[in-house]
Amino acid sequence: MSDTKQEYLWWQKGVIYQIYPRSYQDSNSDGVGDLRGILQRLDYLEWLGIEAIWVSPIYPSPMADFGYDIADYTGIHQLFGTMEDFDELLAEVHRRGMKLILDLVPNHTSDQHPWFLESKSSRDNPKRDWYIWNDANEDGTPPNNWLSVFGGSGWEWDDTTQQYYYHAFLKEQPDLNWRNPEVQQAMMNVMRFWLDKGVDGFRVDVMWHMIKDKQLRDNPKNLDYAPNVDVTYNELIPAYSTDQPEIHDIVRMMRALTDEYDKRVIIGEIYLPIHRLVTYYGQNGNGAHLPFNFQLITMSWDPQRIATAIDEYEGALPPDGWPNWVLGNHDNPRIASRIGIDQARVAAMLLLTLRGTPTLYYGDELGMRDVPIPPDKVKDPQGLNMPDLNVSRDPARTPMQWDDSPNAGFTVEDAEPWLPLPGNYKRINVMNQREAKLSMLTYYRKLVQLRQQEPALHIGNFKPIHSDKQMIVYTREYENKCFLVMLNLSHRPCYYTPKGEGLRGKVIIATEPEREGTYLENTLSLGGDEGIIMLIDK
Repeated sequence: MSDTKQEYLWWQKGVIYQIYPRSYQDSNSDGVGDLRGILQRLDYLEWLGIEAIWVSPIYPSPMADFGYDIADYTGIHQLFGTMEDFDELLAEVHRRGMKLILDLVPNHTSDQHPWFLESKSSRDNPKRDWYIWNDANEDGTPPNNWLSVFGGSGWEWDDTTQQYYYHAFLKEQPDLNWRNPEVQQAMMNVMRFWLDKGVDGFRVDVMWHMIKDKQLRDNPKNLDYAPNVDVTYNELIPAYSTDQPEIHDIVRMMRALTDEYDKRVIIGEIYLPIHRLVTYYGQNGNGAHLPFNFQLITMSWDPQRIATAIDEYEGALPPDGWPNWVLGNHDNPRIASRIGIDQARVAAMLLLTLRGTPTLYYGDELGMRDVPIPPDKVKDPQGLNMPDLNVSRDPARTPMQWDDSPNAGFTVEDAEPWLPLPGNYKRINVMNQREAKLSMLTYYRKLVQLRQQEPALHIGNFKPIHSDKQMIVYTREYENKCFLVMLNLSHRPCYYTPKGEGLRGKVIIATEPEREGTYLENTLSLGGDEGIIMLIDK
């Protein structure tokens, strides 16, 4: 891609911010966040410098998996408000020059969706083939050994029609048969409905699951599986139940539809190794605009591993492929809980200075940590189904901490938040951090603003300079400006001596703000858990 400025689109230059709507802001005092709550907080997001918000599912749903089991793809769940509320939110987002990305869940529906109710009504129903049905084996066992991500078999027996149906997640989430052209067309119609309304794109849930092996062959055993440590899904390698070659035909179809509209984006949720992930960009860039790159979530916080992963990713990208990076989301422990609050500052600098689009998870800008959830308050089916493995996703989904009032300003005092708040919310919240010079929120805002202001940081070239057992060093350069980023991923001091003519520059942003505005040259030193962005003198 050339360096002509006008060729870069909003989703390449801006920061995406994920909102889990149940947990962002409650506007009607029922303890659950909603659309009008998000509307009330748009000024904050604009102040923070967010370009686009991605909203997790808001559709009608029995909430077996908290909205990822959809019963109507073109409606709004009453818990979140009305379609009028959505239209107002979309208009207000656009009025502020921001974008709105919807979560699309095309792999499966709710078992209460009219399509599935028809499909299961009889074997000769016209929608029978909209889902994946198969006969039992002669001994009555499921058709193959495929497992559910949430535990147990991926097959559920239906007494009425005497067949099994496949569900990659809960039994209440039957998988659609994407080999059926009618299913394809129905989902294209769903996408068109929202695109016509003016949404700016979709984050496509579990994109790599959408097509399964036609022969339904058994998945091979995973020889690295660790019982009582790994989730049971990892007993097998999902070689035949995910990432099938035909998925790229579907992604191309989604992209072609999206391209009928101006400057929209498709983001794919894909947990795959890099060499397989990058195939989702498609041939000649006709796949997903941004196949989500989760390496900073899934790999250990080790500077050499991360530096290698960055290089591998940059090297594997197709010519027109635009990179992206993610530190956290609703399915994984928060970054401050994974690596500690001090390293979370270093991680923020990494996220917002790497080449490509960054996605920020709500609350990470405050340094929010995972909140312990008492057993009787666990809501997440993954946690309920595997209670001994501590894999509930609830701790990373707790309400946003807005101020020091009861319930952190998320909901009114006499309402019970749908998930508990931590004991420290009176100290760690937006109100306290917004005016505090040394707060995580102030630091995040400075990083976002610098990234917005400097083409070198949002569209500039990336060049790896150095990595070792403690640090990562790289530059971002565009035209006559070059920034050096030096990150200490350890707790001990580290040192970097440039080769050749040496180096001199001014520290623009530092995790230790006392260093900002100072000049450094030749050997650069960092304290433990420290990072700097330096404008190099030329």
